[in-house]
Amino acid sequence: MKYYVDIQAGREGNGSRETPFRRIQDAAKIALPGDEILVAPGVYREKVNPIHAGTEDQRITYRSTEPRGAVITGAEEVTGWKKVKGNTWTVRVNNSVFGSYNPYTTVVCGDWYFSPAIRHTGSVYLNDRAMYETDSLKACEAGKPDPFAWNQEEASFLWYTEQDGNDTVLYANFQGKNPNEEKVEISVRRNCFMPEETGVGYITVSGFVLTKAATTWAPPAAYQDGLIGPHWSRGWIIEDCEVSNSRCCGISLGKYLDPENDMYFFHKRVKSPTQMERDAVCRGQYHGWLKEKVGSHIVRRCEVHHCEQTGIVGRMGGVFSTIEDCHIHHICNSQQLGGAETAGIKLHAAIDVTIRRNHIHDCIMGVWLDWEAQGARISQNLMHNNWRPEGREQARGAMFSTDIFIEVGHGPTLIDNNLLLSPVSVTIPSEGIACVHNLMLGAFSLINSGVDSIVNGQREPRYTPYHIRHRTEVAGFMTILHGDDRIYNNIFVQAGPTDPEKKPTDADYRTVGTAPFDIFPTKEEWDAPFADGIPNMGGLAQAHFGHLPVWVDGNAYFNGATVYHKENHFLEDSKGGVKVVLTEKDGHYTLKTNLYSRLKSFRDGIITSDLLGIAFEPEQRFENPDGTEIIFNRDYFGNPRGVDTLPGPFAQAEDSGKQLW
Repeated sequence: MKYYVDIQAGREGNGSRETPFRRIQDAAKIALPGDEILVAPGVYREKVNPIHAGTEDQRITYRSTEPRGAVITGAEEVTGWKKVKGNTWTVRVNNSVFGSYNPYTTVVCGDWYFSPAIRHTGSVYLNDRAMYETDSLKACEAGKPDPFAWNQEEASFLWYTEQDGNDTVLYANFQGKNPNEEKVEISVRRNCFMPEETGVGYITVSGFVLTKAATTWAPPAAYQDGLIGPHWSRGWIIEDCEVSNSRCCGISLGKYLDPENDMYFFHKRVKSPTQMERDAVCRGQYHGWLKEKVGSHIVRRCEVHHCEQTGIVGRMGGVFSTIEDCHIHHICNSQQLGGAETAGIKLHAAIDVTIRRNHIHDCIMGVWLDWEAQGARISQNLMHNNWRPEGREQARGAMFSTDIFIEVGHGPTLIDNNLLLSPVSVTIPSEGIACVHNLMLGAFSLINSGVDSIVNGQREPRYTPYHIRHRTEVAGFMTILHGDDRIYNNIFVQAGPTDPEKKPTDADYRTVGTAPFDIFPTKEEWDAPFADGIPNMGGLAQAHFGHLPVWVDGNAYFNGATVYHKENHFLEDSKGGVKVVLTEKDGHYTLKTNLYSRLKSFRDGIITSDLLGIAFEPEQRFENPDGTEIIFNRDYFGNPRGVDTLPGPFAQAEDSGKQLW
């Protein structure tokens, strides 16, 4: 069955081609497995709440008939602004427009939210750009940009809100613009497209623009909402959409509402938030966190931008999913929100998640996989400028910057065939990581750090789960021993300045290369204590809690990038003068570099799952989600490598000059 929707239809219809519905929700109420909802171009100011699930064989599809022609927005236009003084104007909005959820009395808050500033979930938008909230009317009138914002020009457009009886009163500094002659909107709805119930699976959303929702802060032990999301179900496809201007998260693949564990620390404080994350994982098993019921989503060919917490978020609900061919940019640039849940992609429990062929840039972090990145693979991505602008201070409560952050996971986690061009490439207070065939202009950071805390004068280990192979069921908990990493066939270029005061244990370490792994043993050294055939539990305790081994080989180092002291086969070129420059023209990106002329005849063998072996704690091989072997004989573009291989992401030197995105 096909249902038709057209906001520009002359009157309400029955969903036929001749007399279409005017609201998408009218179709969402009645669509059944196999049905398709065709939405004509126009602006749909509504929240879509799908009622019925599709099936694996008969999906329910919502499709914009013109790519990005149908706009679903959580905002309403506001007119009738009155000038206060200078560049500041005001307007009153009756609270009845918000229903039971008023974004201008609801503040952004919760577990892992660190910013001292009070910010509301609502936003004011001028010509499709979010303005910046202030703490006072005086600050709004002053018109000074937020000093922490990445874009100082945008940050000079300010707003402030207060309540007066049954009205929300808004003030805004439009910097000389007349708001009654511009497009000014305020977010009034929490979401744009999200089921209110869990288990509404097998939905396809294709070709829409989804924008401007008053989403809430989405930490891991809480309900996670977004502009759009499947809300704890299975088998969604979100494709060819543009998702932007969420107060917090753009796309949510995340957690259901569990009242007994919802922001437990924020409300009760008597247990640590880390403990409540462990509880959330175990309670998730009780609430149906199984491969057969949750996850296996696809997000593809979407543009996600200008969201203030994350572009894509997920705690447990994103397992077995694929995020591919997306353009994710300008995430958490406003620095209006500060906390430990901010990145272009931020997933907890990215079990068997594939993140490939994406372009991720100008985000506070590119990809952050926190806890249980078991079987996750980050491959063939272009990442750059995921770094605060030079000279800009880190906002209070804000996180550091990096291309990839793998936190307190046990692996196996695979990072391969990427271009990682930010000053910090890979941050790994984790174990069981394999970095294969990457080009890295940034450093490794938080090596042997960023895991446990010293509290009350004693070490408090951060135990995190690992799982039955390719499943969600918990197999055990363990702290991070560090090591168990594989670093093969990468190119390291010291492209930026170093800071001699920084160490590999720091998040913003800037010295490129593998020397930070010198503290870890080789496999032979690690094996030695266990060689005696007589078990000695007490005698082996030191070895049981010591560093795990690392494998480092086949890498190329330029401009003084450092070398692991026990690497056997490598190329080191310290003469300097190697340039790697990413250029952009008309939205297309290419690389200009002379490094391949300096590689000369250096080659190495093909890397395989058998060579990478098994991640220690989960005892799981570096392999595909279906358990089959990975042979790294394809490059960033998917080109074959042949019988021997260049280090880095390209099969041939000339491929480095091709269009990357």
